Amino acid sequence: MAAQGGILFQEKVSRLLSRENGKPALKPNRPLVLRDAVANRKLKKGEATCIIEMSVMMACWKQNNFVDGLCSSEINAFYTCVNKAQAAMKNKSEQSSLQGGRLHPKQATALLRRYPNLRTEI
Repeated sequence: MAAQGGILFQEKVSRLLSRENGKPALKPNRPLVLRDAVANRKLKKGEATCIIEMSVMMACWKQNNFVDGLCSSEINAFYTCVNKAQAAMKNKSEQSSLQGGRLHPKQATALLRRYPNLRTEI
């Protein structure tokens, strides 16, 4: 069913590009082929972690004139939270690399250059 929809779409595009009825209805300003590279954009980082622990630690610092010795329990709580979040992120990245998911733009570009697209238009 999907293949038939793709064929119908290609027929419609070729009809719009044909010069049988005078000027074409659709005149592309670039060739209708895919590039062999992907834009090198940074992936989204996600949401911040350990915000509560950090705010408690900073409030303790403010109350005690920024003396670390008086806020050692809050500092330890913040660092344990950071270590847990980093371990969870590492596990998540290992699982996503094993299961697939989104490719990094550099990896996608490398694959597209290895298997380039056809340069002929429809």
